[in-house]
Amino acid sequence: NSHPTEANSPPQVAIVITNWNGRQFLTACLASILAQDFQDFEVWLVDNASTDGSVELVRSRFPRVKVIQNEANVGLCAANNRGILATEAEFVVILNNDTELEPDCLGQLVAAMKADPQLGMCASKMRLTDRRDMIESSGIVIDRAGIPWGLASGTLDRGGESKPTPVFGACGGAALYRRSMLLEIGLFDEDLFVYFEDADVAWRGQWAGWKCVYVPGAIVYHAHSATIKEGSPFKTRLLGRNKVWLIAKNYPWPHLLWYAPLILLYELMAIGYSIITGQGRDALRGRWE
Repeated sequence: NSHPTEANSPPQVAIVITNWNGRQFLTACLASILAQDFQDFEVWLVDNASTDGSVELVRSRFPRVKVIQNEANVGLCAANNRGILATEAEFVVILNNDTELEPDCLGQLVAAMKADPQLGMCASKMRLTDRRDMIESSGIVIDRAGIPWGLASGTLDRGGESKPTPVFGACGGAALYRRSMLLEIGLFDEDLFVYFEDADVAWRGQWAGWKCVYVPGAIVYHAHSATIKEGSPFKTRLLGRNKVWLIAKNYPWPHLLWYAPLILLYELMAIGYSIITGQGRDALRGRWE
């Protein structure tokens, strides 16, 4: 059933968008959501104390969207959790505010999720907004050094895929989750604030016995690093910190002992690169935390 449910029952899907001063992206993002073929959903905008008129724009132009206003910038993870807890929908889409969805995206994700009760996560095909033939992510994997990667990142989309295929996890820029899985594993880790929170959820979901598939027909366009710029001190610090936390929380034992030299080598290389590019202080601060 791709049509809205009766008034007294919750919709099948809740779309949760965390926003922090992303007014310039919201019109395109929300318009693409409301134009979906699949319409049995509600939309929650969780605003992290924006000062750019984001909330006013949404309330005036998109009355269907429900708004949660946070008193401060509580981070992506805490904002996601507030949206998840506000809904009773069976499935939750976590979506970046700087994305645009193809009309059949949501329907493709839901169909894949409903086909297998063991699925807790579905990954979309994320392409770059300014290079619409280039893939940003087709799901995420974790390598032996504990580093999350976007599958097929930076490659041209040649199509040809049709069926959902197993992957480790979903990129949190546009992911469909089973709400029961999120509640079981404890939602997003608010200590992370932002970055690697999707890899952490995927890892904990896998440990709990849930699976993930990549849905090639669910196409999303993403303006990469539009909210927080690449190479900013804030991003450099949190990437360094959260990488260590991700490994400490989730890496299997005793494999962690076997691959500790590799993990340490990658960390030293990353710190060295940060020093060369003038970001060494922030990289070290994050790891010290």
